[in-house]
Amino acid sequence: MYTGRPLSPHLTWYRFPLPAITSVTHRATGIVLSVGTVALAWWICAVAMGGRAFAVTQDVLGSWLGILALFGWSVAFFYHLSNGIRHLAFDLGLGFDLPKAYATGYAVFAATAALTIVTWLIVLLG
Repeated sequence: MYTGRPLSPHLTWYRFPLPAITSVTHRATGIVLSVGTVALAWWICAVAMGGRAFAVTQDVLGSWLGILALFGWSVAFFYHLSNGIRHLAFDLGLGFDLPKAYATGYAVFAATAALTIVTWLIVLLG
């Protein structure tokens, strides 16, 4: 039965504000970092065990899927780092006005891209 009242906005046309996007992304990257840390611990244990365990770990992490996962983990790391610095500024009472919140949000995404690209260029070319 239609009552004439407006319906809730649907996600296909409702646009979340940038501060909400950065907040949700910060939480999501925290989860990704936790999963990636388990993989890092697995790699460290394989190094300690040596031999076959290390070879299997290197095969998994050296595959295209492993490299893609490492790339995603590095993106999550640099985003979480950059946005964490932004949150430290917020904790000091800086950057709460809307233009600065948007500017620092865009700066976080730019820093994430720049740090990730530089790191992977060093890894692949160095």
